[in-house]
Amino acid sequence: MNRRETAFTVAGMHCASCSSRIERVVSLLDGVESVAVNLAAETMKCVYDTERITVETIEETVSNLGFTLSEDAGSVNEVLLDIAGMHCASCSTRIEKVLRSQQGVLSADVNLATERAVVTFDGKKVSIRQIRTLIEHLGFTARRAEAGASEFNKKRQESVGRMAGMKKRLLISLGLATILFFVSMGEMLGLPLPRFADPHAHPFSFGFLQFCLVLPIMLIGSNFYLIGLPALFRKAPNMDSLIAVGTGAAFIYSSWGLVEIGLGIDVSARVRDLYFESAGVLIALVSLGKFLEARSKFHTSDAISQLMQLTPDSATLIEDGRQRTISSDEIEKDDILLAKPGERIVVDGIVIKGTSSVDESMLTGESLPVDKREGEKVFGGTLNQSGVLQIRATQTGENTVLARIIRMVQEAQGGKAPIAALADRISLYFVPVVMVIAALTGLGWYLIGGVDFAVALRFFIAVLVIACPCAMGLATPTSIMVGTGRGAQLGVLIKSPEALQAAESIRTIVFDKTGTLTHGKPVVTDFFSRDKKNEGEFLQLAGSLEQVSQHPLGDAIVRYAEKQGHELQQPDNFTLYPGGGISGEINNLTILIGNTRLFEEQGVVIPEEAGSVDAYSREGKSVLFLAVDGQFAALIAIADQLKAEVPATVTELERMGVQVVMLTGDHQATAQAIADKAGIKHIIARVLPDEKRSRIAELQAEGALVAMVGDGINDAPALAQADVGIAMGTGTDIAIESGDIVIMRSNLDGVLTALSLSRAVMKNIRQNLFWAFGYNIVGIPVAAGLLVIFGGPGLSPMLAGAAMALSSVSVVSNSLRLRLFRG
Repeated sequence: MNRRETAFTVAGMHCASCSSRIERVVSLLDGVESVAVNLAAETMKCVYDTERITVETIEETVSNLGFTLSEDAGSVNEVLLDIAGMHCASCSTRIEKVLRSQQGVLSADVNLATERAVVTFDGKKVSIRQIRTLIEHLGFTARRAEAGASEFNKKRQESVGRMAGMKKRLLISLGLATILFFVSMGEMLGLPLPRFADPHAHPFSFGFLQFCLVLPIMLIGSNFYLIGLPALFRKAPNMDSLIAVGTGAAFIYSSWGLVEIGLGIDVSARVRDLYFESAGVLIALVSLGKFLEARSKFHTSDAISQLMQLTPDSATLIEDGRQRTISSDEIEKDDILLAKPGERIVVDGIVIKGTSSVDESMLTGESLPVDKREGEKVFGGTLNQSGVLQIRATQTGENTVLARIIRMVQEAQGGKAPIAALADRISLYFVPVVMVIAALTGLGWYLIGGVDFAVALRFFIAVLVIACPCAMGLATPTSIMVGTGRGAQLGVLIKSPEALQAAESIRTIVFDKTGTLTHGKPVVTDFFSRDKKNEGEFLQLAGSLEQVSQHPLGDAIVRYAEKQGHELQQPDNFTLYPGGGISGEINNLTILIGNTRLFEEQGVVIPEEAGSVDAYSREGKSVLFLAVDGQFAALIAIADQLKAEVPATVTELERMGVQVVMLTGDHQATAQAIADKAGIKHIIARVLPDEKRSRIAELQAEGALVAMVGDGINDAPALAQADVGIAMGTGTDIAIESGDIVIMRSNLDGVLTALSLSRAVMKNIRQNLFWAFGYNIVGIPVAAGLLVIFGGPGLSPMLAGAAMALSSVSVVSNSLRLRLFRG
């Protein structure tokens, strides 16, 4: 099996029944493993076997359903260049020929009249700077005409243009519908009508004027018919089908009535049975709803747009000692860039000269600026506040932390939470069921209820137009889009909707101690030597051996030895005892460093005068012992300071109903001392690194949904085992790739933000689903005349249409409230 996952853009979806139908049909194709369609984002992710099915087959299948499917371009880019210096066709032809011969250039078209070139290229094989250099070597100058927009920005630009067109058409429709409503209902409302439109004096003119007013409204709203009717004929009706059938029935019935008025057949009855205004006002109101919905959906991706705007369009490149401004898209790895005070850093890099304070709040959510000096990392999109920095680029383009954050958030927004499954199943059959209910309602009132055909038609139309599958389809994805985007702004990356939903139900959270609850930089607090004369030598031996251990406690010993002025040596050999310690040889001396268990295993006796391990442990200190040639030499006590925010975080988690557990390799007494300071009641101590995963599994076996919080460096198995893995970090590669949720700063407040956000989003989704289902459950019976049976009023098709138009708007608007989430 050759498994492949492909992302597609889907055009033409109008409601949840569309997305559900695409999912159902594509999932039935031989070779398709899974498919997920996101109505709000207009995307589809498909996992399939390339040996059994092709992309073309999938695209053709979706096309046959009435939608347009296009595969994402990946690394293929397009750049528009302004070219100066061309004087004739031979100039443009020569440029085209050279560019097309360049490896990685897929196409090049140069327009002499506009003095512009459109170049399509594979960004993995050739850069924009190389393309510009090729042109300049021919004797011309080239500069980028406009910044190359990502697919996301292109979609937003298309949406802006589409909404502008919708607004223009909407204003015309509303204007005509207002006049139409005035003409048709004016007499009933006591409003004066022109003599030629008087239904008693000139009934045909009265009807014909409405006919003339409704035609342009229907023409403007022709998409309802062009999309809805073909879908109906393919036996796959959607929301547009409901509007098309409802308004079409009203128009045809009224048109026939107008013909009868013209022929003089029962004029007084026919003039009261015209429903042109129902068709016209319905189309106008539904168009208004669609416009408001589109505008609200546009704002669901505001957070992503704001993150994208963090990257400047240009940068200052230092080359051969000179400075010049280049487009940010042209920056390559190892370029030296200049960041002045008040400027945003363009790409990820290493500071090679200068010191400054950098505001990283847009990535980490941390409000305090971070001091940067030579050798430290900086990240694209962050704000240089005070000093001048020279930066060597290490990651550019789509590889920067900011770009990866955006990509992860977009991927999360494109997924589906398990809670959406019910809405998807219902929306698949919703429209056909509604059409059957509408037909039965109309026939029932006409055949059994004994009402006139015109009244039965009103019930039929009301049922059709009040039903709204869009609200069900938008309930979940819009909340996820806004929630994950807001999380990214607060420094919390939620990598999947499944993780978002699972985090809400977490009732046990396990914290790894070192680097999570503590700063992760332990320091030596006590050094007891059996022989004071040789204390310096023992410390030098310990520091030399620990250089190769890469353990936080070992680093503390190395730093302490160097601080005391000792010159460290490289050991001749090295042996690691997992969970116990290390040994090696230096100057023909056998050195052993480890805990009590290791010394017992190696038969090394620890004298009583070294002090009680329990006494140190009660102070929250870890104890290591040093032996030289099998004889005890020294005791080393090391402590790691607790983060200041830990007690408050633990208290708040317990208030939220979450049990807090500390996981550590320390002795029980040491762990208890730290737990007491933190306010943690549950401890799992003396855990070896490879046992962390099994301890998480034990907690899960007790029936708890467990979250694991670690630094993403040595906790990967435990993070994967947990129901929700939360990786702590400050934008490091490892932290971003580890866990289901990434806290982009080391402050534990981010854990509270993540859990609170998940609860807020899931509450928002349930509100949306309640409204979507409740609206249809209540609205459809009322439209079918339930209240009339008990002596109540009927529901006008116009009011039904207005309610339908507002239902999906209310769902999206409710989702947008998550933009105000503060944590």
